[in-house]
Amino acid sequence: MIKDPMSKYIPFVPLKMERRTWPDKEITQPPIWCSVDLRDGNQALVDPMNLQEKLEYFHTLVDIGVKEIEIGFPSASETEYEICRELIEGGHIPDDVTIQVLVQARPHLIKKTFEAIQGAKNVILHFYNSTSTLQRKVVFHMDMDGITKIATDAADLIYEMSKPMLEQGMNLRYEYSPESFMGTEMDYAAEICQAVLEHLHATPESKVILNLPTTVENCMPNYFADEIEYFISKLPSRDCAIISLHPHNDRGEGVATAEMGMLAGAERIEATLFGNGERTGNVDMVTLAMNMYIQGVDPKLDFSNINKIKEMYERCTKMKVGERQPYAGELVFTAFSGSHQDAINKGTQYMEESHSDKWEIPYLPIDPADVGREYEPIIRINSQSGKGGAAFVMQHNFGFDLPKAMHPEFGHIVQVETDRVGTELKPERIFQLFQENYIDAVKPYELVRHSFAEFTDEEGHSHVTFAGTLRHTDTVFQVQGSGNGPIDAFFNAIHGQKMDRFTFVDYKEHAIKQGSDSQAVAYIHLQDQDGRDWFGVGMSHNINLAPLKGILSAINRAAKG
Repeated sequence: MIKDPMSKYIPFVPLKMERRTWPDKEITQPPIWCSVDLRDGNQALVDPMNLQEKLEYFHTLVDIGVKEIEIGFPSASETEYEICRELIEGGHIPDDVTIQVLVQARPHLIKKTFEAIQGAKNVILHFYNSTSTLQRKVVFHMDMDGITKIATDAADLIYEMSKPMLEQGMNLRYEYSPESFMGTEMDYAAEICQAVLEHLHATPESKVILNLPTTVENCMPNYFADEIEYFISKLPSRDCAIISLHPHNDRGEGVATAEMGMLAGAERIEATLFGNGERTGNVDMVTLAMNMYIQGVDPKLDFSNINKIKEMYERCTKMKVGERQPYAGELVFTAFSGSHQDAINKGTQYMEESHSDKWEIPYLPIDPADVGREYEPIIRINSQSGKGGAAFVMQHNFGFDLPKAMHPEFGHIVQVETDRVGTELKPERIFQLFQENYIDAVKPYELVRHSFAEFTDEEGHSHVTFAGTLRHTDTVFQVQGSGNGPIDAFFNAIHGQKMDRFTFVDYKEHAIKQGSDSQAVAYIHLQDQDGRDWFGVGMSHNINLAPLKGILSAINRAAKG
């Protein structure tokens, strides 16, 4: 990189707008969606899709709900022509779907395109020529009048060739793109588009799509919105046009460009699934649609099984959806950070407790279930994870609802392991650590056998007596004690057996499975004479035995230090 980029690069010169209205607008309805995956996206592939892949892709777009699909450039190659014919002759196109074909504003290519669309029911014929200052100077060596004549001559030919097809009942519409619109003088862009509208005899009842492409994204999205608002204000036959955008992503701002362009008056968007396309790609239809969705606007597209769509896309295009790709990437609903995990955990608890109909979980802007990802782990554990993450995994993967006071202790156990291995811990390994450290803590103190006796006095108070046999290494001894319940009786029984240095702090119990095979899991919180907290976990089909195992688990863990 050079130290003075101004010496080499020409900065974008924004329009002088006295008053802009688009910043005060809101997106309250979706645009008309047009997929350009099968043309713009396909031409950008190292190995373009074959016929079967294109057909599968086309049917996926139909299933998603896209009603306008640009299927290719049938005059460009025999392969593109054959795919167009197969879609038409093979009966692949539903009656409510319009195919779109692209062609340069060149007579022989236009004629070939009309041959390709014979027999189709709904067609958009999309023609273009480049209008930017740079292209006129470097590529075409023409003035504005010469560029306009290319467009209007093409419009005249298309209009004349359309007449017999319209008479045969084809629903044929027109689309014109002033390619490199973003780099075109806006007054001239309005002038050439107005000329095209007139030569195509556009009316409010028979509108022409004016597609304004950011062929190479060269300015900030707010400047582009100014261009759109200015262009619309200068277009005399605005009521005869549908304003469409075709954003690219050279600056990484394609989605923002599309959103701000819609605020400025655009009604239609040409996009691709996951942003595939030349160079850095086109605007991402999934991201753009889902951005509307989480603001309460129905995008009229169905991404409820995003993994299936992603699998088709990767298989047909041989491209990969990035792990951080919004809404679809493998890790976009995953938290490794401790503070994020804690907030997600609390948000999940809040929604369960409040029975809220609104989605209110921090760090998750959308419910993963809405795009079919409810079975994927939200919280994953590595060395950056905190105390709440391991507890979340235990609850949501295995059904263990650890007491909050226990989270730091178990979180520390898990973090020591992540530091040791230096990689992410899978849920199964986290459960294994839980089992090793708590459930399997059965020595040195072990309960060999036991019994309870219970009676209720005249005042209705319960009295329980515990009698049992304990083993400590090679020593076996008898204990007995009474209390107001099984836990109290057991704790009093072991008091004085070198276990009297513990104070009972808290207890929690719940079922770990549903039905007749359910087990009770008990979490015991003890505190030793030095004020240190010790937690134990016991499991049993017997609801009275689980807490006893939990008490011994805590004592055994303390004995091992």
